[in-house]
Amino acid sequence: MLKVGVPETIDRALHASLPMDVRVEVLTEEMTGPVDVDFWVVPPYQKAAEAMWRNLRGVRVAQSTLAGVDWLMRLTPGEVTVCDARGVHDISTAEWVVATTLAMVKYLPFYGGVQRAGEWKRRFEASGLYNRIHGAEREFYPPVMVEDLHGKRVLIVGYGSIGSMIERMMQPFGVTVDRIARTAREGVRTLDALPELLPLADVVVLIVPLTGETRGMIGAEELGMMKHGALLVNAARGPVVDTDALLAALHAGRVRAALDVTDPEPLPDGHALWSAPNALITPHVAGSSPGFMPRAMELAGEQVRRMQRGEALINVVTGDY
Repeated sequence: MLKVGVPETIDRALHASLPMDVRVEVLTEEMTGPVDVDFWVVPPYQKAAEAMWRNLRGVRVAQSTLAGVDWLMRLTPGEVTVCDARGVHDISTAEWVVATTLAMVKYLPFYGGVQRAGEWKRRFEASGLYNRIHGAEREFYPPVMVEDLHGKRVLIVGYGSIGSMIERMMQPFGVTVDRIARTAREGVRTLDALPELLPLADVVVLIVPLTGETRGMIGAEELGMMKHGALLVNAARGPVVDTDALLAALHAGRVRAALDVTDPEPLPDGHALWSAPNALITPHVAGSSPGFMPRAMELAGEQVRRMQRGEALINVVTGDY
């Protein structure tokens, strides 16, 4: 009988996603002795996973509940098959990307300040904001109060499961989409195309895993290639972007940014990013919707059934991640 290790923090009702003929071991961070499991449902928090791992024995498969598994690959030895949660976060993360893109295009952070100030006339400041963002000098009539997403060019860097969902959700807004991924295929180019496509994009969405290739991928040179006023949306990992270079670009008025991830993370109290101009920051929440764990446990259940039938697992991470 397969033994499946499930963190105690996962609702017991979700155990129903697993086959009935498995033995479920409820795992805690405070386990004091060894526990044998064949299949480990990894908690989404690194410290909790590390605490559990010290007492786990016999693990053959580590099924992440996250799309990114950089730290899990370092935690587990090579003989453990690591699977990511491709597909689990597509909806919630793509919705976050669309929501924050619209928020920045419609100047919602600015209008939040107007609401808190309770000064209707401050809406006319939006026109000056538009000119500063885009380096424009002309006067508009009527004054510019918001921008349109329609007609903009969106570059998705990391065109996997989440990236394709982002495009699907963006299409009704009438955008043009360029796509970059690790492997070229029809309509999708490789990272070598980044210098060519960055200057064309109004919105640059990062949704790549953190690897040796992607760490620091967006630095001062790349930010300098972007259009004046372009929006950088990072839903990937913080270290994909050079923080100092981004801060310099934000303060220079070169770009805007919507960030769900930062470097460092957690972002310390008082860090310069918190108060940077033209930036919207959420504290790594894009995937944390009520559907997160039910979808993750459905995936875990499917994987366990595949093990029982002797079939190949899906979402297996191999090579240099």
